[in-house]
Amino acid sequence: MQTWLKPRAAMQQVDILLFDHFSALCLANTVEPMRAANNLAGRALYRWRFLTVTGASATSSSGMRVEADGALADHRGDMLIAMPSYHYAAHAVPPTLRALRAAATRYDMLAGFDTGSWLLAAAGLLDGYRATIHWEEMSRFEEAFPEVEAQRQRHVTDRNRLTCSGALAAFDLMAALIGARHGHALRLELEALFMNADTAAPRDLPQPRGKTVARAVALMQANLESPLTIEEIARQLGRSRRSLESRMSQELGAGPQAVYKRLRLIKARKLVRESDLAVAEIALRSGYHDPGAMTRAFRAEFGETPRQMRREAG
Repeated sequence: MQTWLKPRAAMQQVDILLFDHFSALCLANTVEPMRAANNLAGRALYRWRFLTVTGASATSSSGMRVEADGALADHRGDMLIAMPSYHYAAHAVPPTLRALRAAATRYDMLAGFDTGSWLLAAAGLLDGYRATIHWEEMSRFEEAFPEVEAQRQRHVTDRNRLTCSGALAAFDLMAALIGARHGHALRLELEALFMNADTAAPRDLPQPRGKTVARAVALMQANLESPLTIEEIARQLGRSRRSLESRMSQELGAGPQAVYKRLRLIKARKLVRESDLAVAEIALRSGYHDPGAMTRAFRAEFGETPRQMRREAG
């Protein structure tokens, strides 16, 4: 099952440090990719908690109240994400900065989302690191923290420090992290689920020549019902099949045949869940002339047959 994933990696504990006036959109764009990755993988890849410095609840800029799972000092994990968003400077007080410095000894990675970079920098935790922040605050950030190499990027990863420039960039960074850890093919499916505008061309893939792979995936997505041969896709791209296979394996962790098969099965799963079409019709719309072959591939990929999935969903 789930041959789409990289070899099994340990579940990660991600803790999100909230402050009053945090952005609910930034929080959703951080948590939802992890929730969706767990669902798509069929197992727990991520677990998350909501923390505050004191353990009290936090209220978002829109008035949404989140009950904390505890105080920062009482927890440890794989990654801590500081998320103050608005009025961030008011939170850069000695107790908070001390708590962040202490947390740096208990977490493998520290992240600042939106304006969280300011708090990490104020605590001295970004000295000598590359980092970004919400672009409206970039000039102030550069002036206040000359020891930090500020970069006007959507998100920046430098060793065990991660920063992003805003709520929408939080989704981009989480998708990139999920792809790097569990396979860029899972990231592709994740972005398709959320209708990311760049689904056909995932950003920040490890290979810089991503345009060929993006165009190949776009061709596949446009020809799910009547699949093209890999040779034809390569020909339309002006590449050899061997070159396409090499590039796709490097960037998505799977060859073109496996990627194409997965995209067709994703369509089949969508039709199983969201339509009343017969399995034979779903097979045809997913590029399978033999319903039995589609059912076998479906079960191998998702761990159950289309009928079983439909019964459970009903």
